[in-house]
Amino acid sequence: MPKRLKVRIHCFILLISGILITPALAQEFEVPRTEWGVPDFQAVWKHISIIPFERPRELGEKRFYTEEEALEIEMAEQQRFDEDNEPLDPNRPPPEVAESLPPIGNYDLFWREDAQFIPTINGEMRTSAIIDPPNGRIPEIMPGVMEKLRARRANLPGRNDGPEGRGLPERCLVGFGPTAGPVMQPVIYNSNLQFIQSPGYVTIVAEMVHDARIVKITDQRDPAAEAAATVQEKWMGDSIGHWDGDTLVVETKYFNDWHTLRGLPVDNLTVTETFRRETDSKLIYGFRVSDPSVFASDFYGEYPLSRLDENLYEYACHEGNYGMVGILAGARQLERQTVEESGQ
Repeated sequence: MPKRLKVRIHCFILLISGILITPALAQEFEVPRTEWGVPDFQAVWKHISIIPFERPRELGEKRFYTEEEALEIEMAEQQRFDEDNEPLDPNRPPPEVAESLPPIGNYDLFWREDAQFIPTINGEMRTSAIIDPPNGRIPEIMPGVMEKLRARRANLPGRNDGPEGRGLPERCLVGFGPTAGPVMQPVIYNSNLQFIQSPGYVTIVAEMVHDARIVKITDQRDPAAEAAATVQEKWMGDSIGHWDGDTLVVETKYFNDWHTLRGLPVDNLTVTETFRRETDSKLIYGFRVSDPSVFASDFYGEYPLSRLDENLYEYACHEGNYGMVGILAGARQLERQTVEESGQ
């Protein structure tokens, strides 16, 4: 089957499933409601998208693609997938390893869930998740931030000193990548978010490592706790929410300072998120990031999430990670060898 036809068929499937949707059809959609009268988000939502978080610099302030441009990008992506799916010669030599060569890679396409198509948000095929500032990129980092970050990292345990020196995902404390936030972003697989609602609460569970964020529906945070600075820092922050019409607005801050946002500190970070159903099978996720101590200005963006109506197999992180045991045991062995070789 010609690749162009394959892409068009896929686009048609996405169209009838509601991922690609015309504004006219979206206006006819009636938001379903829970028994207590608020919009019903209860489902598993797949968070995969070809849309990059930041816009490529060469696109400048180009906010969305034309249909022709989008089709060309999708065809190139489909061709890449087809080429990666070509069978390999079982007698091929092992890959070369050198600093000058690209990384060999890890997961093949069997494991990955990369997106191949550009969905729409308000009828636009976006060039990036970030749309404000107009260049679609994270604003300038404030002076001194990177120096403070390097100083903080210098005081952390060494990578092989003990479990605390390994990354948070490797220790099964948070998911691999920013699936659960701060700012929920898609990763190479398992980018699935389950919404569970009860009167006064919305819980968002990321499939990866089962990160669960409980959002309390309330007008304000506990002023006494804030005044006393006793709000507990959490891996995914402390979230409160309210309904603005049919849109859920969630404010999250007080992140654990071992966490980061794209490698940057989150000590003073506030993320304001919005969730609204555009169709029965599409949820629009918006995020505004504010931290004057890190960013020169706030930035805002949106992602589309598609409803997952199929079996979801549970992800399990490595409890008692054997890989970590091996890494740390190897480090201790190297230390013993060094001591022996030095004759001490």
